[in-house]
Amino acid sequence: MRLVDAVYARIIELAKERHITVNALANLSGVPRPTIATMARSSTVKLSTIYGICAGLNITLQVFFDSPLFTPENLTD
Repeated sequence: MRLVDAVYARIIELAKERHITVNALANLSGVPRPTIATMARSSTVKLSTIYGICAGLNITLQVFFDSPLFTPENLTD
């Protein structure tokens, strides 16, 4: 899995855990909904975007990246 795909998957996972939509997450985080929605088709993601998502979810970057999605075995790029 590409890193950007893992980031997108983690965002969706965290939103589902909190029973919120991507649109609601965009409102909470200040990250535009199209930025989140097009992330899976992108080849990069900005750290500031992830930071905004974390702020909206009231979690740290450490909590965001503390997921099996980000293990070396899972990432291909």
